Amino acid sequence: MAAAAGDPAAEPLRVLQASAEIYPLVKTGGLADVAGALPGALRRAGADVRLLLPGYPAILDALEPDDAAPAELAAPWGETARLRRGRLAPLDLPAWVIEHAPSYARAGGPYADAAGIAYADNHRRFAWLGWAAARLACGLDPDWRPQVVHGHDWHAGLAPAYLAFARRRGETGALGVFTVHNLAYQGLFPAERFGELGLPAEAYGLHGLEFHGQLSFMKAGLSYADRLSTVSPTYAREITTPEQGCGLDGLLRERAARLAGILNGVDTAVWDPATDALIAERYTARKPSGKAACKLALQRELGLAERPEAPLFTVVSRLTEQKGLHLLAHGAAELLRRGGQLALLGSGEPALEAAFRALAAERPDAAAVRVGYDEALSHRLFAGGDVTLVPSRFEPCGLTQMYGLKYGSLPLVHRVGGLADTVVDCALEELAEERATGFVFDRFDDASFGRAVRRAFALWARPAEWRRVQRRAMAQDLGWDASAARYLQLYREAAAA
Repeated sequence: MAAAAGDPAAEPLRVLQASAEIYPLVKTGGLADVAGALPGALRRAGADVRLLLPGYPAILDALEPDDAAPAELAAPWGETARLRRGRLAPLDLPAWVIEHAPSYARAGGPYADAAGIAYADNHRRFAWLGWAAARLACGLDPDWRPQVVHGHDWHAGLAPAYLAFARRRGETGALGVFTVHNLAYQGLFPAERFGELGLPAEAYGLHGLEFHGQLSFMKAGLSYADRLSTVSPTYAREITTPEQGCGLDGLLRERAARLAGILNGVDTAVWDPATDALIAERYTARKPSGKAACKLALQRELGLAERPEAPLFTVVSRLTEQKGLHLLAHGAAELLRRGGQLALLGSGEPALEAAFRALAAERPDAAAVRVGYDEALSHRLFAGGDVTLVPSRFEPCGLTQMYGLKYGSLPLVHRVGGLADTVVDCALEELAEERATGFVFDRFDDASFGRAVRRAFALWARPAEWRRVQRRAMAQDLGWDASAARYLQLYREAAAA
C-alpha cells in the first residue's frame, strides 16, 4: 500500500476531510471546531487538503463555485445528487459539497427537526457523505484524487467501508482514516436499511456493520479504516475498556495497534484573548489587566452583583448527564454560600434547565443562566470568568477546558479523557513544581467535586499564587500545529503498512 499514497517527500499528501459539520457554518459541538481548524493546520504542515461536506443551505451559500460543472453522483439507493466543487469562503479552502435538497434543505438542525426528533432518513443522508468520499477516491473528479480519506465521527463512518470494498475491486489505492470524536454517538439504524447502502452482503456481520441486530455507522468506520484515531491519548485508552467502550471495546482492543490518541487543538484565529473582538477588552498572559474589565462587563451584562472579589465560575455546555452538570446542580448552593458567582450558558435536559433557572431566580445577584447557545456570549464567559467548570462523566477531548486555559479561566475538571491530558491539579506538589493549571477531581461524585471547588476557593484566597497559575495556564501552546503533524504521521504510517 505504500505506493498508493506516493512518496511523501516528492509531493504534498492529498487528503480529503469528510465531516458533517464545520465551524463557522454548521455547528452543534466540538466536531465543527475540529473540522474547521484541522484542515488549515494540515495545509500549513504541507498537505494538500480538501473538504467534503453535506449541502446544508449555509454551506452551499458559502461555497464559491469554480468553473467545473457539478459532477453527477448516483447513489446505490437510487437517488442522484450533484457534487459541487469550489472554495469555501470563510475558511479559504477547496471543497466539494453534496447538493441534494431532499436530504439537506430542511428547516431543522443537521440531524434532527425543530422538535429534536432525529430524521428518519439519516442513514441515507449520511451515507451520501461516505459514498461521495469513496467516489472521489475512485476518480470522480479527474483533476484531483485523494490518497487519504479522513472521515470524522459516525456521520462519515461509511467512508472507510465503501473505500475498502472499492480497493478490493481495484478501483482505488486510497487509504481510510477514521476519527472517533465521541463513541457514545454511534449512528445506529434498523438492520433492514442495510440493503439501501450498496455494500456487499459480507459487510453486514460481526466484522462489519452489524451491532446487536442493528446497523452501526460508527462500527463501520472502526472496522474498515486503515488507521483509527480519537481526540486525546487518555480517551484512546479508555475506549478499549468495558466502562467506556460503549459495547465496541472488544473491536477496539483488536485494532489497538492501529489506534492513536491525538489531542485536539485550539483555533487561535478564533480563540485568543489577545485578538478576540467579541470581548470587552483584550489581554494577554503578560498583560492580563483587561481580564478584570471583561469580568466587570460580564457581571453587568448578566445582572450579577459587580463584585471583583467574588470568584466567577462559568459553564458553557450541553446540560446532560454526560457533562456532569448534575454534580454542579447538587453543589451550586454551596458554591454561592462560599461567596462565589455562577454564570451558565447551555441547554439540554429539562430537569437540569429547570434546576439552574430556579437557582438564578432565587439568587439573581450571584447566579445567571442563559438557556440556548450564543457563540459571542461564550467568548465573554471565558474572558470574564475565573473558573471554567467541566465536570464531565466522560470527555473524549473537550475544547471548553482548553478555551478556559487560553483565557485564564482556570478549568475545574474530572480526570477523564482529554481533561486529564490538559489540566494539572493545584495540589501542593504541582504548585511547588510550577506545573498546576487548574483543579482536577478523580471520583465522579458530589464529595470529590465539592473538594475541587474548595481548592479553587483556597487558591483564590492567595491572589499572587492564583496569578502565577493563571499565567502558566495562558502561556501554554494549545494550537493545532503539533496535532496536525501527528495526523500527517498517522497518514504516512497507513501508507507504509
